[in-house]
Amino acid sequence: MLAPTSEVSFEEEDLLALGQHSLGLFPDMVDELESSTSIDLDFRREGTLVVAVDRDDAEALEHLHNYHRRLGLPVERLVGDAARQLEPGLSPNIHYALFSPQDLQVDPVALVKALAGAAENAGAAIHPNRPVEAVRVGDAGVEGVVTADGDFCEFDHILIAAGPWSPKLKGLPRGALPHIRPVRGQMICVELGEPPLIEHVIRGPDAYLVPKSDGRLLIGATMEERGFDPRLTAGGIFDILEGAWEIVPGIYDAHVIDMWTGFRPLTLANKPVIGPSTIDGLYLAVGHGRNGILFTASTAYGLAELIDTGELPDYLHPFQLRELR
Repeated sequence: MLAPTSEVSFEEEDLLALGQHSLGLFPDMVDELESSTSIDLDFRREGTLVVAVDRDDAEALEHLHNYHRRLGLPVERLVGDAARQLEPGLSPNIHYALFSPQDLQVDPVALVKALAGAAENAGAAIHPNRPVEAVRVGDAGVEGVVTADGDFCEFDHILIAAGPWSPKLKGLPRGALPHIRPVRGQMICVELGEPPLIEHVIRGPDAYLVPKSDGRLLIGATMEERGFDPRLTAGGIFDILEGAWEIVPGIYDAHVIDMWTGFRPLTLANKPVIGPSTIDGLYLAVGHGRNGILFTASTAYGLAELIDTGELPDYLHPFQLRELR
């Protein structure tokens, strides 16, 4: 979900600005990646519908919509019937919704494949299944990396973008990385059906639903402080299914395709760290939380500019390591 507007949180205008900046870069980036790789990224522009299930949810959404208006965000308030004109499958209990027409979505798996393919087409050498064990640092800055099989590879510039596993890298002095922890998310995928159960991304208080063009409907996601435990739980899957069923009752009969867990990398400040580290030649793109895909474009273009020119773009200044201290 590329949804900085519908997912905005109070007092996080800097994250909203970064998300909006990155969202604006996505159309051209998608065109470039699809042209380079011929991979369909399932880039969709229907927008996001945020719904209230009960009166308390409606009051919370009204409070959020006041915040939208204060920030000048293009969000439309809908009563139940108007929301069901957009999505006829909504529960009859839903009487209040917000529609964010500028939100987008993309297939994250296809995006990663396309980024890798485009990088190779541009001359990059990618070494899959060859983990980096440590970063070697000398008096003058970074010297290279040591792989898990013991090989040393010399580099002048190193970018750490290893998600929640970034702190596992050895060789870095204390303070070179922010504190990053994994937050587990459980998800389930069901058949979208024909006709499709929904056509827009829909967010509710306890679940979100994301339709894909290949006939899948993604439902997620829990937020759990369970370390790197990858196991699914009955309670986690039950909670998101119940939350989704309260929004779109038709999922009750949908056939299950898959279930899985993932790990979001969160910093203590709930902000990504993007930019130079305390070590010459070492750069960071870590702690993106649940917005790693949304922030992809701004992170990539901004760090490329930094490494190439030595100048960090203004829009990334609030997310430097020194700003979180």
